[in-house]
Amino acid sequence: MDNKSVTNDEISLKELIQKGKEWWCYLLSEWKIIVLAGLIGSALGLAYSFSKKPIYTATLSFALEDEKSGGGGLGSALGLASSFGFDLGGGGGSIFTGSNLTELFKSRKMVEQTLLTPVVVNNKTISLAEMYIQNVKWRESWEKNPKLKNIQFFPKPDRTYFTRVHDSIFGVIYKNLSGSNLTVGQKDKKVDIISIDVTSNDELFAKYCCEALATEVGRFYVETKTKKARANMDILNKQTDSIRRELNASITGVAVANDNTFNLNPALNVRRTPSARKQVDVQANTAILTELVKQTELAKVTLRKETPLIQVIDRPILPLKKDSFGKAKGLIIGGFLAAFLAVLVLIVKELFKGF
Repeated sequence: MDNKSVTNDEISLKELIQKGKEWWCYLLSEWKIIVLAGLIGSALGLAYSFSKKPIYTATLSFALEDEKSGGGGLGSALGLASSFGFDLGGGGGSIFTGSNLTELFKSRKMVEQTLLTPVVVNNKTISLAEMYIQNVKWRESWEKNPKLKNIQFFPKPDRTYFTRVHDSIFGVIYKNLSGSNLTVGQKDKKVDIISIDVTSNDELFAKYCCEALATEVGRFYVETKTKKARANMDILNKQTDSIRRELNASITGVAVANDNTFNLNPALNVRRTPSARKQVDVQANTAILTELVKQTELAKVTLRKETPLIQVIDRPILPLKKDSFGKAKGLIIGGFLAAFLAVLVLIVKELFKGF
């Protein structure tokens, strides 16, 4: 029984080797077709390398210094202020940290505001959105469409005047940019440095878009982080100005009342009542103004503490990093793929002959 199994195995192995030799001989007999396919593939690969535009990558890196409130002497001062009923905005939350900050860069709001940034191209000021449209040559196809022919994206326009067509075009541009042309993240998890990579077949667009996006997100980030502290400081400034006006009016009222009671008969003390009232108003407004000035100064300190520092480390510098599809690469890959497909077609063709 064992000898028969060994014999069957040997026969199977011999058949396999023989079959392989037959296929090899068959493919060698068709070498002209395979070589021709390889040459055609190499030619197509070379043509593709000429037509394929290089991809430029603009990289900007930055670090965030977000000082936390509530420590040291300022924390005690803020606690004292809160005891008087004043919320100076200390201890703000970190809503844009980690992945939240990354998603902020890729949000449609930030990308759209970036695309409306003015740039100078060929001595003409246009928006980044218009520059993108020119690069992808959409205008040529829009000339035949009445709805798209007169569509323009001016730098920093009023967003409320945008039509449904504007929003649709913005949606397509945003999808293209955020999908594959925009990368935001930390190169190394151990380092708190965030990098922005913008890729494009236009070197200037990649550079301008990368810098404009960092500027827009930085401005929005600072405004959001300091929104509460700034609002409280504005309220305190308005209250301080209001009390100061009341105090000045009370001081003027005391002077007027004193003038009206000059050389007054001592028996007519009731005529001195307005002056006494104005003096009370002066004392009360003085005390209130003194406290408000203290709280306003604390609010200014809090605002400075809540304002994060965004330090740009590296900016994109021309010439940018370029990734291109080389001619040699096109020849080799095109020839190999075409020859491989020719071999597959020949094998399938031969297999179907047996049916």
